[in-house]
Amino acid sequence: MPKKVGKLKLHMGPRQVGGPDDLLRAIVGFIDGAKRKLDIAVQELDNREIADAIIRAKQRKVNVRLVLEGDYLKVDKPRPKPFQSGGKNEANRILHDAILRSAIQVHSDFNPKIFHQKFIVRDKSAVLTGSTNFTDTGVTKNLNHLVEVHDRKVAKAYTQEFKEIQNGRFGKLSLSHGPVPKNVTVSGLRTRVLFAPDHNPEMEIMKQMLKAKRRIDFAIFTFSKSSGIDDTMIALAKKGKIKIRGALESSAANQKWAATRPVRNAGAQLWRVPKGNGVGKLHHKLMVIDDQVVIAGSFNYTGPANLLNDENILVIGDLAATTKRIRDRQRRCAQYARFEIDRIIKDFGIKI
Repeated sequence: MPKKVGKLKLHMGPRQVGGPDDLLRAIVGFIDGAKRKLDIAVQELDNREIADAIIRAKQRKVNVRLVLEGDYLKVDKPRPKPFQSGGKNEANRILHDAILRSAIQVHSDFNPKIFHQKFIVRDKSAVLTGSTNFTDTGVTKNLNHLVEVHDRKVAKAYTQEFKEIQNGRFGKLSLSHGPVPKNVTVSGLRTRVLFAPDHNPEMEIMKQMLKAKRRIDFAIFTFSKSSGIDDTMIALAKKGKIKIRGALESSAANQKWAATRPVRNAGAQLWRVPKGNGVGKLHHKLMVIDDQVVIAGSFNYTGPANLLNDENILVIGDLAATTKRIRDRQRRCAQYARFEIDRIIKDFGIKI
């Protein structure tokens, strides 16, 4: 069962590879709950059940708008028989056509890099976001998370980002930069929303890490030396006062550009998670600090994620919280995420 703390809900999965929660049901259920409006921004959509839920929403008169990464809708080379179906990403194109035939407004991104968002705004009052793409592998094989926030102020921040996307403001080609969304208190917990490249999420993650007093736990798909996050982690690990441990996607962790070796050599405990045992990829972008703060969303720890891609992060909690009630609530959220990191390391991790 997902961890619910007031108006916040965390999902860790997928259940098919031992996670506690069903990611597909969470996404479909969130869409099915829409009564008036859905704004959906996601990198990829090839899951039929999610597409069916989007179409059902339109059929019950919900105003649906959708933005997708265009690279999954086109072919690499012109075909001699362009009316013949099949080939790579054909599932994406089939669902895209069905959505268009349902009179749903669909835009493809204009970002020459990656449109990497993964969020839904529902009825201007709730947001679903996280690391999960709306794909068969994303909801059944790849290790992922989702966060629901039922709060109008948080929804307003994501709605503003969606408006910018609809107006063609993507990546480094953004014509201007929107203001940083204000911190919001949701069920007593400080909740901070940031978007890349406008708001420099990398700096926010570094600032949160520098506040740590005991430990930093993370699970990440891509962690490169082009990120300032690795420099911060190395500096903290060398001091020896902060326990740093993390799980890395195996194929990315072995790349020359990866931060794996310098972070490990500084004293961090690292595990790589290879493909197998039902797992496709470790696809999280998840950090837990002092079992009090959760950093979730679509943001990988890379320079391009910060400067070129379209991303979002959600910071839940505040290490400066002073009341026991708030610290207990923060701990309930954070430990749910950290226990999933522990499980991934235990069940799938290979020590680096």
